Amino acid sequence: MIKIYEYGKVSGDEIFSRCESISKVEATVSEIIGTVREKGDAALREYSKKFDKADLTELLVSEDEIDEAVSSVEPEFIRVLERAAQNIREFHSKQIRNSFIISEKNGIVCGQKIIPIENVGLYVPGGTAAYPSTVLMDSIPAKLAGCKNLVMVTPPSADGKINPAILAAAKIAGIDRIFKVGGAQAIAALAYGTESIPKVDKIVGPGNAYVAEAKKQVYGKVSIDMIAGPSEILVIADKKSNPANVAADLLSQAEHDRLASAVLITDSAELADKVSSEIERQLKTLPREEIARASIDNNGKIIVVDSISEAVKISNRIAPEHLELVMDNPFEYLGMVENAGSVFMGRYCPEALGDYLSGANHTLPTSGTARFSSPLSVDDFVKKTQYTYYSEEAFRGVYKDIALFAHKEGLDAHARSALIRFPED
Repeated sequence: MIKIYEYGKVSGDEIFSRCESISKVEATVSEIIGTVREKGDAALREYSKKFDKADLTELLVSEDEIDEAVSSVEPEFIRVLERAAQNIREFHSKQIRNSFIISEKNGIVCGQKIIPIENVGLYVPGGTAAYPSTVLMDSIPAKLAGCKNLVMVTPPSADGKINPAILAAAKIAGIDRIFKVGGAQAIAALAYGTESIPKVDKIVGPGNAYVAEAKKQVYGKVSIDMIAGPSEILVIADKKSNPANVAADLLSQAEHDRLASAVLITDSAELADKVSSEIERQLKTLPREEIARASIDNNGKIIVVDSISEAVKISNRIAPEHLELVMDNPFEYLGMVENAGSVFMGRYCPEALGDYLSGANHTLPTSGTARFSSPLSVDDFVKKTQYTYYSEEAFRGVYKDIALFAHKEGLDAHARSALIRFPED
């Protein structure tokens, strides 16, 4: 059963502690990466047979396979995918940045170019979990950024096929190539390249502990989006809130993972009790009850506070991945929110809306990293190059200052590179 705390009457550890995912897979992942670097496609086929029970001869998903999969998906879901994709494009198109140029005075020009990352790899979980929403969320911003080559890797089922919903989403998003490979071996293939899978410049997308560890190990060879921890939701709800709705929202994240955390902060002890009872009632009806119950029992919390303002302050310290403001006047408190991945406001805006349809990205900072990082965006798929031009006369006006600065840092060659241009002075 979820724990209920009265803020100020328990230790801070009880309020602010969070479940940390402890991974002991470093050695295994390191071995997998080394094997893929050495054996290429052969290693990928061996690991697919070992981990996915799939005996593959071809890693690339053919156009015929994609078309067959798309035709097998019900038209109504295709319609929903297209609606979601349109919303995601509309939201993320506002994030597109332009290059700029500054000419402060005659002879001086400075500027910045925005350049798309050319090659991007997208990891999409597969097997028992299929997330076509992740396909859309992680690929559409890359396409808007102008990335030329976007490849997707996802594990096959035992019959060597990819979930049709994932392939349908990939076609709608315009992904260039799709490969039947998952796990740490897929990350290694993207980072170093194999005979079939091209080496990329950046890898994005969620995965299990092995995928997360592999992304960590290849970082520096390639860029990555983030190291994602267990899913989190924090709901701030006032006394007028519907306990059944709040309980359902908390369970929407608890069902992800035994390590997921679901937290309610409320100014009503009565609501706290009712939500606790509702969680127990709804748990019994969930197909993923075992997972959700472990999450609620081990990591779930209800914190009773004196005011909604105090609740927001506590939330800022927790820095949740998902934050719901369940009240009639959420915009009154939005300005107080400093640390949160994505905020859902009002009584009719559950976190699930953001997972699928609103258009805001659902790839978000976890484990308190919302204190310093942001949701996946178009910015993640571009790089910035700056440039400077000084004419002879413009440089003459500053070269002695440069030399003075360089001498202060003990870098005589720096100073000389400025002074040498005007030896007559």
